[in-house]
Amino acid sequence: MSTIFTKIINGELPGNFAWQDEKCVVFATIEPRSPGHMLVVPREEVDNYLDADPDLLAHLAKIVQIIGQAGCRAFGAPRAFIAVAGFDVPHLHIHVIPTDSLKILRPEYKKAATAEELRENTEKIRAALRELGHGAQVPTAVDHLD
Repeated sequence: MSTIFTKIINGELPGNFAWQDEKCVVFATIEPRSPGHMLVVPREEVDNYLDADPDLLAHLAKIVQIIGQAGCRAFGAPRAFIAVAGFDVPHLHIHVIPTDSLKILRPEYKKAATAEELRENTEKIRAALRELGHGAQVPTAVDHLD
């Protein structure tokens, strides 16, 4: 049975996409800890980070760094918080959160965002990716993959 992330990747459920390539996609989480909170998700359904192919993990690490740079640029954050949790959805995903402190880890910082906020924040990441020279991996529309 496919995961909710596979359904988002396949267009069966809505998503706000900032990045796409042959191995992974990046989309906004519906409960961001800060504006620009993105998830880096492999197309392949891998449940656990520890079970993933090392080549896939190397690719994801590269994309996490790019998305972190874009998020910091788009939202004026000095750092990006990176986390692999994987308890809520059984599909490997890496959180990339532009931030200026660890306060984002407090429960009160996890809030549902409106559809408009998600679209606007994703578009800011997409614009920063283009500015950083990664336009080829930015889907043509925020709500679907090419």
